Amino acid sequence: MNNNRIVNVLLIIIMILVVIACIIGYMYFTQEKVEIDNTEAIFTLENYPRIDGSTATLPLAEAFKADFTGTNLEEVEVNHSKTHNAYVNLINGDTDLILVTYPSEDEQKLAKESGVELEIVPIVKEAFVFLVNKDNPVEDLTLEQIQEIYTGEIKNWKEVGGENSKILAYQRPENSGSQSGMLSLVMQGKEMMEPITENVISGMTEIIDVISDYDNSKEAIGYSYYYYATTMYTSDTIKLLGVNGVKPTYDNIKNGLYNIQTAYYAVIRKDEPQDSDVRKLVNAMISERGQNVAKEAGYVQND
Repeated sequence: MNNNRIVNVLLIIIMILVVIACIIGYMYFTQEKVEIDNTEAIFTLENYPRIDGSTATLPLAEAFKADFTGTNLEEVEVNHSKTHNAYVNLINGDTDLILVTYPSEDEQKLAKESGVELEIVPIVKEAFVFLVNKDNPVEDLTLEQIQEIYTGEIKNWKEVGGENSKILAYQRPENSGSQSGMLSLVMQGKEMMEPITENVISGMTEIIDVISDYDNSKEAIGYSYYYYATTMYTSDTIKLLGVNGVKPTYDNIKNGLYNIQTAYYAVIRKDEPQDSDVRKLVNAMISERGQNVAKEAGYVQND
């Protein structure tokens, strides 16, 4: 009788333990399935910081604002005044955050003279690329050859494996994002030749147009940023040159094989309060959610 009672007690204990285990297991696996809603709005349209920036970062700014405010992309309004004007606006306090290339020497000087210290945070990778007409037989240049084209030492395409025709080397205006990139990333202290007026192109759209459609387009070479040339304003009559044997493709930029690289940065004033919406926005941009937004917009994620 006592043995039966002991057995019954043990069975009851085992049943209780099984029930407890089931409850704990249910709670555990239910908890594992709960995920943070990455579509939840971080800002309202009313408290979203004032944004400015370059032409090439306008789609990025629009994508961030749409996602972080839970607004349809078509309903988002963002205005960019181009790189240099954006820096001026930030330094003067007329905007809160700018999405731009690295500041030029003039922009750094302007900030210093205004008593403003800039905080510069990389958001997405970008590459500096060289454009020629698709009918130009040249496919690749070395960095040294590009430098010598723009110092004026190389004047004819036959010197770099092309046809016997002069090189029309187009430039961008001083303090444009492209010109700042050309000086810092490519020329690296070498002085660019003085361009004739007709060879200075004011906008990135025009530099692609002139290589695509100009009567002497086979002789032309210009430069831009990868995203702009492949996504924002494309043309089937231009091609991107390889540099040092590496083509500027998304994967080659992502893994660093194409090494004329820079970034698009979020730039704010360094005295921005630590708990401000501006810093909250910067953190959102570099978060996993923000990087996925950037990738969906066609930009190369920052590692």
